[in-house]
Amino acid sequence: MTFIQTNKLDTSKGFSSITIGLASPESILQKSYGEIIKPETINYRSYKPEKDGLFCEKIFGPVKDYECHCGKYKGIRYRG
Repeated sequence: MTFIQTNKLDTSKGFSSITIGLASPESILQKSYGEIIKPETINYRSYKPEKDGLFCEKIFGPVKDYECHCGKYKGIRYRG
């Protein structure tokens, strides 16, 4: 969805109106940065997201802060 705010501001409410519309296919592709290849979600034994699945850490980010999926890199030193 695309949200557009008008320039007319009402000081009591913050803004006077908003317009909601459907996003175009081009704008969706511009904002996307991952691809789901497998239909799997979470491993039932380890409870970790499956690689290239619906909850892949490459797309949505790591489950734990400052720690990679394999656990090799841990700590704030490896952020980003």
